[in-house]
Amino acid sequence: MLLKGRELRTTQLHLLCYNLFAFHRRTMVPPNENGASPKLEGKHAAIIVCWLLGNGCLFPWNSMLTIEDYYVYLFPRYHSTRVLSLVYQPFALVTIALLAYNEANINTRRRNLSGYILFSVSSLAVLVLDLATSGRGGLGTYIGICVTAAAFGISDAHVQGGMVGDLSFMQPELVQSFLAGLAASGALTSTLRIFTKAVFENSKNGLRKGAILFYAISAFYELQCVLLYAFVFPKLPIVKYYRAKAAAEGSKTVSADLAAGGIQKTTEIVRTGFDSNV
Repeated sequence: MLLKGRELRTTQLHLLCYNLFAFHRRTMVPPNENGASPKLEGKHAAIIVCWLLGNGCLFPWNSMLTIEDYYVYLFPRYHSTRVLSLVYQPFALVTIALLAYNEANINTRRRNLSGYILFSVSSLAVLVLDLATSGRGGLGTYIGICVTAAAFGISDAHVQGGMVGDLSFMQPELVQSFLAGLAASGALTSTLRIFTKAVFENSKNGLRKGAILFYAISAFYELQCVLLYAFVFPKLPIVKYYRAKAAAEGSKTVSADLAAGGIQKTTEIVRTGFDSNV
């Protein structure tokens, strides 16, 4: 009995040592040529980019809500303050439900890029619509604004869910930064609206000019988000590392993201610092 007890304790000790060794191998990340771990390299840049992308996710919609004073003046008969929200929400809800149902087969990069591009185009459309009609109201212009609000809902469903899902593969700080950007969007658009109204406070048609400047800034900001997500974000070492890790664990939605980051083959996935056999 004493011998069997010793053998049992020895076996348990061996299992404990094996588990500790396996855990150590899983958490070890070989340094790159600069001596830094790819798991951490570029983390601060990624946090900043995630904050900007999170801000861009709600910036156009918050912009539309923030210039409601202009729309009330332009469409006094159509109750824009209530109708625009009623238009936005169903499109966002239906789109995100469809995307969630098919999430395993959706290209994440294409989804997020489509959302940011639609945000940018829709923001520009609001600006072009106002310039084309010379600031005149009417049913046609109002319908155009409602269509744009629906496009914002579709864009939000693409980007917000896609980015949170994408960042869930990575460090918690990146998700937190993205959500902080979402939260800051309202404060930023409100501050920007105060600034644009103050600039044209004493000029003729100052309300319209302030709204035009406001949406020009919004459209430009969304274009920057498209460029950030398309060309900057996928090339950050920390992002490449976690996407490679997700691919090695069996994720099928990050292949295009890996290609954008310059990782094409399985051998390159292992070389980024994650061994799928561990």
